[in-house]
Amino acid sequence: MNYLSMISIKKSISANQLIILASLYFTFIFNIPFLSRVYTAVVSQEVYNLPFLISVPLLLLSLVVIFLTLFSVKYVLKGALISLTIYSSLLFFSTITYGIVFDYGMLQNVFETHPAEAFSYFNLYSLVFFVITGIIPSLIILKINIHYQPLFSELLTRLKVLIPAIVMLLLVAIVFYSNYSSVGRNNRGVEKYLIPFQAIASTVHYVKKNYLSPPMKFSIIDDAPTLETSDPSISNITVLVVGETARAKNYSINGYQKNTNRHTENLSLVSFKDMYSCGTATAVSVPCMFSALTKENYDGRKASHQQNILDIAKLAGMDVLWIDNTDGCKGVCKRIPTIKIDPKSENPLCDGVYCFDLALLAPFKEKIHNLTSKNTLVVLHLIGSHGPTYYRRYPEEHKIFTPDCPRSDIQNCSAEELVNTYDNTIAYTDFILSKVVEELSAHAASASLQEQKINTSMIYISDHGESLGEGGAYLHGFPYSLAPVEQIHIPMLFWSNNIDTSANSCLAQLAENKYSHDNLYHSLLGLMEVHSKSYIKEQDLFSSCK
Repeated sequence: MNYLSMISIKKSISANQLIILASLYFTFIFNIPFLSRVYTAVVSQEVYNLPFLISVPLLLLSLVVIFLTLFSVKYVLKGALISLTIYSSLLFFSTITYGIVFDYGMLQNVFETHPAEAFSYFNLYSLVFFVITGIIPSLIILKINIHYQPLFSELLTRLKVLIPAIVMLLLVAIVFYSNYSSVGRNNRGVEKYLIPFQAIASTVHYVKKNYLSPPMKFSIIDDAPTLETSDPSISNITVLVVGETARAKNYSINGYQKNTNRHTENLSLVSFKDMYSCGTATAVSVPCMFSALTKENYDGRKASHQQNILDIAKLAGMDVLWIDNTDGCKGVCKRIPTIKIDPKSENPLCDGVYCFDLALLAPFKEKIHNLTSKNTLVVLHLIGSHGPTYYRRYPEEHKIFTPDCPRSDIQNCSAEELVNTYDNTIAYTDFILSKVVEELSAHAASASLQEQKINTSMIYISDHGESLGEGGAYLHGFPYSLAPVEQIHIPMLFWSNNIDTSANSCLAQLAENKYSHDNLYHSLLGLMEVHSKSYIKEQDLFSSCK
């Protein structure tokens, strides 16, 4: 069946009329999130200006008309409008469903997202939404007959919509300048909800910065780091477990009412309860946490063109290995040996798309039982609690909290179901951590029987947090300035077999202070006893308790 033939539009319209109709659709449908936020911000004031409130959609309509007029050339207009409609429909779905805004950080996350992660967002709900708001309007545009005049006459005709739009824009801006200035100043970030303007600007910025900028020279921040271990006869194994999308408030070790840390509650872990992430998405947080750069001066391109903590450790003489069970290390591990868990392998822990994090244990055990150096750093990158398919992060036997939410359209689950599903992922990560500690403890005990000493340590830290419907926000990736605390307040846990009661008490006291990803670089250097000129003692969480 030819579905296009079902849409029959016999009457032809002018390009101007199509631009106005499309502009109305973009303004009053795709920009519902923007208009609703402005409306809320304005009417929440004790006294507000009603004419100003009415002017907002008029100003936006004028902007959209001017923008679409740029594409109003024969043989270009239809294609441009269809492309923008489909693109805006996808943005609209993400924003109205999850509260996501497409600033630079989110666009970076989109460009660097693994296909399996991207497809996890597709379900019947998203498909129906996309068909109604994107496909059907696009088919209507495709079938519309546009009556064009000769070129010069057509250009003159275009002034009939362009001039009124410009006049309206200037008039509103002049009359209500102070109102717009006040609302913008008191509601920073509301402009990020403009569809598709924010996403287009962010895409241009991303492409320009990452593909059109001149090559950057790789920077050496320390060309001669050294290992200065207190006892050269003792071997050291440091394990850094990088969590995914875990938020601190859902950890029972931090006071959460549900026991999500039952597997590690007797292991004397130290929890740094007030830890914060560098970003709200993996593409930012992972490179940032491994970089010597701080959140305040972090630049992704700069970070990717200079040494990180893994490079420094390797250059100092440590054996470094990255084992990954998610969508990669975002360039952090490109200069060190890496093992990627293959979800398509014949592994009962994998389903062809994802693997449970327990799959990391086999290569991890293989590594620590075949050490090639006295000083080893292993990074385990979990898939952890990555959504929206939280239910695929834990096996059936680890479904502790019920009822759960076994679907990807999480906004259609009850709050209880959604939180239960997420808590199951936290509990499963806790199970993985207990297995890592168990393996490190057993290995150290085995070495002591052979009159050898091995110091083992584990740090677990998440890349960022997650929203579970609080305030209508879901998932992560919000602009940092707008991000709910759930997306930036993250867990950090520490365990070591080489820590006495006094040091453990010292760490427990320090763990009450506020820290961030900025501390990880220097804390790892101190923990591994790597001497580097890039090290800042004041940023080392462990320096006061050694």
